[in-house]
Amino acid sequence: MANRRTLKRNISQICTDLFAECIAMSLYGTQNEKENAETLMHSIIKMESDFISRVSHAEPGMTAKAYFKDLIGKFKAQTTELADQISISE
Repeated sequence: MANRRTLKRNISQICTDLFAECIAMSLYGTQNEKENAETLMHSIIKMESDFISRVSHAEPGMTAKAYFKDLIGKFKAQTTELADQISISE
């Protein structure tokens, strides 16, 4: 891990890309896809806020390396799940 600022920037960029995909889905899809996209956009915003705050405040009792490795793993899993939901909706 380079530093917290870089990690926050990467999280923000990935969430921005997912959000843009949801906007495209809502603009060019059916009414049902628009509703699904709005739900996904809310979850992306919550996810970004949650993970950025977790970067700022590391959990006490864990080593920094283990904490951030776990954090990155959970973020990858959640973004993969959201990307799959976006792909299925399209």
